[in-house]
Amino acid sequence: MVKQKKTMSSEDCLGWAARDASGHLSPYKFNRRAVGDDDVHVKITHCGVCYADIVWTRNKFGDSKYPVVPGHEIAGVVSKVGSNVKRFNVGDHVGVGTYVNSCRDCEYCDDRLEHQCSKGGVFTFNGVDSDGTITKGGYSNFIVVHERYCFKIPKSYPLASAAPLLCAGITVYSPMIRHKMNEQPGKSLGVIGLGGLGHMAVKFGKAFGLNVTVFSTSISKKDEALNLLGADNFVISSDEDQMKRLTKTLDFIIDTASGDHPFDPYLALLKTLGILVVVGAANEIKFSPVSLFFGLKTISGSSVGGTKDIQEMIDLCAEKNIYPKIEVIPIEYANEAIERVIKNDVKYRFVIDIENSLK
Repeated sequence: MVKQKKTMSSEDCLGWAARDASGHLSPYKFNRRAVGDDDVHVKITHCGVCYADIVWTRNKFGDSKYPVVPGHEIAGVVSKVGSNVKRFNVGDHVGVGTYVNSCRDCEYCDDRLEHQCSKGGVFTFNGVDSDGTITKGGYSNFIVVHERYCFKIPKSYPLASAAPLLCAGITVYSPMIRHKMNEQPGKSLGVIGLGGLGHMAVKFGKAFGLNVTVFSTSISKKDEALNLLGADNFVISSDEDQMKRLTKTLDFIIDTASGDHPFDPYLALLKTLGILVVVGAANEIKFSPVSLFFGLKTISGSSVGGTKDIQEMIDLCAEKNIYPKIEVIPIEYANEAIERVIKNDVKYRFVIDIENSLK
């Protein structure tokens, strides 16, 4: 990855951090690097709460580097810019997503797929940056980021609503664009799971003119799927009769479910040449190869998106008035919010009001 230019000074920053695998968050002071020539200094106003915050505050992968300041759905206002910065001015509304550096030289960076950087991108928190420092995320009052990894948010679009786009939104938007779902109005999309990712997949699907069916194990989601989010159909995935009636009716499926579940029943719902995109982090994927052979079906994986897709997604949301459904909370509620995320007790994304509560 590209080394950050060395600066002679740093700036005190206030955040909330986990000190150990209990994941408990509490106030924490640390230093951010001074603004370099290519950097943008962002006063953070809002930060979304993502399941990734739980993964690394609680050391689920065994690689947490404590203290961990989580948060990679960041929205705020530009307060300083480096001398080489051309795309941003003080006062601009901007977002920062799941990564803050990459090599900027490999084939994937050249194609604006920086999240697939051959040399490994740098995560916004719990990553090791080019200068050896451990990155700290958006549960903090400001962040300093190379301008390439900042995204302009139109001032007409609320910053609180913009925050979840930077991970939940782009995670479903990027594969939808890659598989040209935005170019095929009238086609049919299935969405498995109705959480932070799933509800955005429904919103994008409707914006693209698709016929959207939501699959859930909970009948309690039916009213919100149909009436709040505008889905066309709702199916209880454990009901074999309901599932059977949809055999070979879907062009696309986006699977956002994080719990383990069977895949063959969903593959049976795809038409010939249908595509199932997996974005939920189940422990394993099991299916019969025959489910792919008959019907020439495809299973594809995806995670977040490159800088081009992220900016285009934000612009689309502003143009089409696409807003995540959020619950705004103060930083003091972060620990309770994380417990509720674990229990799927949120509709559909918590967003921390950093500006008014982190003092």
